[in-house]
Amino acid sequence: MKICVIGAGYVGLVTGACFAEIGHQVICVDNDSDKIETLNDGKMPIFEPHLEELVQSNRQLERLSFSSDTCSSIRKSEVIFICVGTPPLENGSEFYKIRFWLN
Repeated sequence: MKICVIGAGYVGLVTGACFAEIGHQVICVDNDSDKIETLNDGKMPIFEPHLEELVQSNRQLERLSFSSDTCSSIRKSEVIFICVGTPPLENGSEFYKIRFWLN
């Protein structure tokens, strides 16, 4: 399946790498072009155990790619996951939502 993950932070990057690992074609999109450039250069913007190995192996297998072009990435995909941070709660803690829809 062709999947677009919008947001390449802790939630989105891990989600995209795991979907690629089980065989899906994944494009991770982020509006932070520096983050996308870092990922395309083979470097990790975050640390999560074993994430770097998952990303590297799935990039080599051409199952995982990174882009800052949201519209084009959505058009190429069958399923879109939105993995972006939301405003903090009143107590200052963060709440994350993962949304998805079929294209």
